[in-house]
Amino acid sequence: MRVHDRVVVVTGASSGIGRATAEAFARKGCAVVLAARRAEALEAAARDCERHRGARALAVPTDVTDVGAVEELARRAVERFDRIDVWVNAAAVTVFGPFQEVPLEDFRKVLDVNVMGYVHSARAALRVMREQGHGTLINVSSIAGVVSQPYTHAYGMSKYAVRALSASLRQELRLEGAKNIHVCTVLPATIDTPLFEHAANYTGRKAVAMPPVYSPERVARTIVDLVRVPRREVVVGPMGRSTVLESRMAPGMVERMMARQVDRTHLSREEPAPATHGNLHVPAPGTGAAHGGWGGRRRTAVRRLGTAAALAGVAAGARRLARTP
Repeated sequence: MRVHDRVVVVTGASSGIGRATAEAFARKGCAVVLAARRAEALEAAARDCERHRGARALAVPTDVTDVGAVEELARRAVERFDRIDVWVNAAAVTVFGPFQEVPLEDFRKVLDVNVMGYVHSARAALRVMREQGHGTLINVSSIAGVVSQPYTHAYGMSKYAVRALSASLRQELRLEGAKNIHVCTVLPATIDTPLFEHAANYTGRKAVAMPPVYSPERVARTIVDLVRVPRREVVVGPMGRSTVLESRMAPGMVERMMARQVDRTHLSREEPAPATHGNLHVPAPGTGAAHGGWGGRRRTAVRRLGTAAALAGVAAGARRLARTP
């Protein structure tokens, strides 16, 4: 499918991957419908999109946990642009904390946004796509949906669930004979977004982006490419691909490695952090941004070397394991 002049709905479009994705489609001359809770940030993102020649943007403040709001989002997209060619689910929140210490209301909120928000959106998108006979639904999961991490139980559960939802939908559409409706899943590694700054946190340590850190534009390019050539699942980031591959060969070893990496590089030992609900229940103020400020070249390069060394050890161990009779 050609990308130019498509009608694209993006949830989570006020910041991070969603915002970068909306702008990437705008650069291709698409009509973009932006959805998120923060009206101010959403309007700013829409203005950024409209700066690109041929792009049209519609901002629709939407809480994806509200099924009625999501249905209204789909209705307004069709009312304004006559169809929905692509729907990207990128809304996400997270919480860090020891399992026993995370408030249950926060745990439920992560699952409500990251799982039920995708369910509501997929139902609304596929209803339109079935009626028009074509479309592409793209769900943003994470490598945390393949390799679990400590202290982010709800987030990891939600990202596994997104992969399961996508696979089930692909099977159902295949049985229906809906050959022109595609469901794709994107699994980013660590991305430079405000997610970590906005996270709820009960660890007592500041959450930082675990290296190596990739740009949200890299994910956005992958999502645009999936419209051209749909694929089941795509991992974004070389280190992410390596981690997923090694997890299939030596899952126990990768679990141990990931536990160490999270403790050493995902939670700061120098900067304490007070307990906070983050943006789970109340959206963060301001005009939003695609980037979170984690992409400094020197810091990323230094951390990348450490992570690469750890993964090289995992790879070597996996190869030895594979050779063992």
